[in-house]
Amino acid sequence: MTSQAHEPDELPETDDGQPEGNVNGRMCIVTRQSGSPDELIRFVAGPDGSVVPDLKRQLPGRGCWVKAERALIEKAIAKKLFARALKRDVKAGPELLVLIDRLMAQQVAGMMTMARKAGQFISGAMKVDAAVRSGNAIAVFHATDAAADGVRKLDQARKAWTLGSDAGKEIPSFRLFSGAEMDELMGQNAFIHACALAGQAGEGVVKRATMLEQYRHGGQPEAECVAARTEQ
Repeated sequence: MTSQAHEPDELPETDDGQPEGNVNGRMCIVTRQSGSPDELIRFVAGPDGSVVPDLKRQLPGRGCWVKAERALIEKAIAKKLFARALKRDVKAGPELLVLIDRLMAQQVAGMMTMARKAGQFISGAMKVDAAVRSGNAIAVFHATDAAADGVRKLDQARKAWTLGSDAGKEIPSFRLFSGAEMDELMGQNAFIHACALAGQAGEGVVKRATMLEQYRHGGQPEAECVAARTEQ
């Protein structure tokens, strides 16, 4: 993890329920850096004294923000920054890290299902290959336990598209869930290989997948992320 933030002498302001446009209200309590809502997770105090992740940014009351990286949230827990920022006797432990991952995974899966209904998320190796080579795909998704040969063939298609594209733009690839995890999250909509297509729903899938990847692996190079996924 590359973040080397020092503990602040004075915590940045929390949002106090202010509108999204309040820049101070979107400052990470660990790094003291401002960011967009897509880069940060909002937290509020629950009635039982727990710290509640507010992924949809809709819960009322005083809130605080942490950049969507597991290591930074671990630091906020260890240094008891949530209690200081929320000005409440709240407690947070390792279970918060698991809860955030689960909620973010559910958001990704839910958006995939929505995008599928909108015709902006397709599965099946042949269909994905065709979408990639035609430039219609905006991101590719594989199950973490997908066969290496299938992943390699679609990687070749992604590379061919990048080399043939005037802009040289790469199509990102994600490996977020195992087949068993997708069966639990998505039921009959589970897949081995899939891709998102352009459109509001398809772009929503990519945005949420990117945030989940950032939460799990932060700024690690892709090779390290693959190694981390293999060890899980």
